[in-house]
Amino acid sequence: MRSFTVHELPNQDKPREKLLRRGVNALTDAEILAILLRTGIPGCNVIALAQKLLQSYGTLALLARSTVAELSNFKGIGTAKALQLVAAFGLGTRLAAEQTFSEPLDQPESVYRLLASEMRLLDRESLRVVLLDTRFRLIAIREVSKGTLNESLAHPREIFKPAITHSAYAFVLAHNHPSGDPTPSDSDFRLTRRIAECARMLQMQFLDHVIVGSAQNDRPGYFSFKETGIL
Repeated sequence: MRSFTVHELPNQDKPREKLLRRGVNALTDAEILAILLRTGIPGCNVIALAQKLLQSYGTLALLARSTVAELSNFKGIGTAKALQLVAAFGLGTRLAAEQTFSEPLDQPESVYRLLASEMRLLDRESLRVVLLDTRFRLIAIREVSKGTLNESLAHPREIFKPAITHSAYAFVLAHNHPSGDPTPSDSDFRLTRRIAECARMLQMQFLDHVIVGSAQNDRPGYFSFKETGIL
């Protein structure tokens, strides 16, 4: 049985017409991807191509982790479509972060909402310093190190340098665990104690160290050294 092209589908089943008539919430993930991809390939319409892409990666979260180079190698995507997808996923993570900018960031849940949409997608550990003003509102976020987290990659001077440069009143450390399990390692404990000691000497407020993971069952998607009483 041959597959229909998008043009041969009834109007009510065409993604763009469906979006215009019923809004984006009426569309499936594949239909939204189809609008971004715009065209399919011979023998495979754009909706079928979007479905194959989702099936290949398993979830939208895993798809959003992909680089332009990785997506370009998928049959029917190419560089132009890969750029469109990566840009769309990037815009979504920025929007999610922007919505928390007005919140005070003195609680781990707020820090998690600020960072999780992007950091959960990373395939390597990234250590960030979240700089705050006297009302605990965001000044800036700076990446300190990327790769496997250890003391040598996360030297205190690299953490305190942006805090001093931006005249931050307080700061929060945050890093991700690509495995999704936010349980701290021995290295995480050592780094937290070391930074806490330095912060006391510099008379700066080290509010928390938040490890970003993924929520599972009744487990939250983060670990907070403050919330557990370690800080």
